[in-house]
This record gives sequence, structure tokens and C-alpha cells, in this order.
Amino acid sequence: MSAEDEVRKASAQFYAALNRMVDGDAGPLSDVWSYGPRVTAMHPIGGQQMGWAAVRASFGQIAALAPGGHVRLDDQYIEVGGELAYELGVERGETMPAEESITIEQRVTNIYRLETGEWRMVHHHTDISLAMAGIDWDVTG
Repeated sequence: MSAEDEVRKASAQFYAALNRMVDGDAGPLSDVWSYGPRVTAMHPIGGQQMGWAAVRASFGQIAALAPGGHVRLDDQYIEVGGELAYELGVERGETMPAEESITIEQRVTNIYRLETGEWRMVHHHTDISLAMAGIDWDVTG
């Protein structure tokens, strides 16, 4: 399998896990991410998370308020160079936080790193969604 095909497979695993998250279960995302202190995420809800603990917590907060939905990656473009790869595309779908249906259509950049023979996500960045940014995602307080 070519490196690009391996990254495409890692991407498919990430989007399968992301769909589980928008159905309320963030657990499978742990299977596709790197666990290092330098992983990062910039979600459509705003802000930035640095380090696996913060990234994992952010996905958990989103899952806690996401009773259903779906997301897919369209217009996928992958570039591989050595042990790093990036992916561009457009995420499309729907999510229903706070019992409100929100259409997803945002540009995305994902970065993967080859770790012990597996491509793991190290960065996820989407456009900000004004509809999503207006929701209180903090489920701790």
C-alpha cells in the first residue's frame, strides 16, 4: 500500500470516529490521534487546544452535547512527505447540539505523522462556524 493510501485509510478512521463523536461517543477518537504534548486542534466552535489532554477533553465536551449528526470529507487532497502528511478538504454534514440542527460546511486541514508504522493525527483545523461558536459547549459548569 502506498503512503498516500495509508494516510487515506487513517483519514477514513478519523472520520468514522468523528461520526461517533457527533453521535455522543468521543472514545474512538483516541484510536486515531497521537498522544503527545504537541498535538493541536482548532475546532469550528473556536479556540485552540494544545496537547493530547486538551484535545481529548475538547472532543469530549462536543460529544456530550451532540445527540446526533453526521460529517463527511469532500474534495479530499493528500500530500505525503517523509513522516508527515497533510490533508485538505471540505467537511459537510449536520450536527444537532442544544437540540438545534446545524449544517456543517467548513474547510479543513488535517496533519498526520507516521508513528511506529501507523499514521496518527497530530493536528485538526477547521473554519470557525458562527452557528457552532454561538453555543455554550462547556458541559463542566
